[in-house]
Amino acid sequence: MKMASSQGGVGAVPALPNHHLSNGPHWNPGINHLDRALEDSVCSGTLNLSGRKLRDYPGLSYDLTDTTHADLSKNRLTEIPPEVCLFAPLESLNLYHNCIKCIPEAIINLQMLTYLNISRNLLSTLPKYLFNLPLKVLVVSNNKLLSVPEEIGKAKELMELDISCNEIQVLPPQVGRLQALRELNIRRNCLHMLPEELADLPLIRLDFSCNKITEIPPVYRRLRQLQHIILDNNPMQSPPAQICLKGKVHIFKYLNIQASCTLMFQRRPAPTSSLSSPRWTQAKVRPVWMQWI
Repeated sequence: MKMASSQGGVGAVPALPNHHLSNGPHWNPGINHLDRALEDSVCSGTLNLSGRKLRDYPGLSYDLTDTTHADLSKNRLTEIPPEVCLFAPLESLNLYHNCIKCIPEAIINLQMLTYLNISRNLLSTLPKYLFNLPLKVLVVSNNKLLSVPEEIGKAKELMELDISCNEIQVLPPQVGRLQALRELNIRRNCLHMLPEELADLPLIRLDFSCNKITEIPPVYRRLRQLQHIILDNNPMQSPPAQICLKGKVHIFKYLNIQASCTLMFQRRPAPTSSLSSPRWTQAKVRPVWMQWI
């Protein structure tokens, strides 16, 4: 007589695989997702702990000193973990969207660090020693910065600087020493003027929108490599708003004309008397820039 279960009948009970007896390496009930991420980073050199609501650094039991890329963004850290500052080979550090109030001096141990994103935190100052690092990209937007230290001029390799959405009132002239700088974002601050020293930088993109700037210095006509200039939401007077709305080409035409007029005025000899003054100096002429708007 045959058993019903062997026939696949109504009362048959199919055999189930015993997962608890599996010896495969893909499943280990004793390891949670965080531990798995930490174990993976030991082998890969990439530490990804983004979006885990961490208040403390969880990697004390792991040797992560060979880490080259670390992402601790979108957590609740109140400080940069001291252990991270011992990752000597670290090249990239992402601390976006935490609650960090200061940058510790121990960060100078990271002499391979070229990328630092510490935006959307609670920083009120940038320490001087930060600019002794070989940074190429520095993102510190959406903090509470009131100023930028003069020591920023030491960051000779810096190519991208984003200090937007802070409360900065003055940009130090030492920014003009950043001879590798390609992108500068100073949007949404409290700036009233732009330093002339920026004119000699190899900038490709400049964003100073949403400030209180009224004038673009005529020397900015020397920004030959500039491809994008973003200046909306400023009380612009020179160039006038109607010129700014027409874009970069018209802005630079205006700056060139302004520079030429200034040079002509400087070279013109002073009149000996009101009678000998050239007639055109007394006439009310239409400004040159208005002839092509």
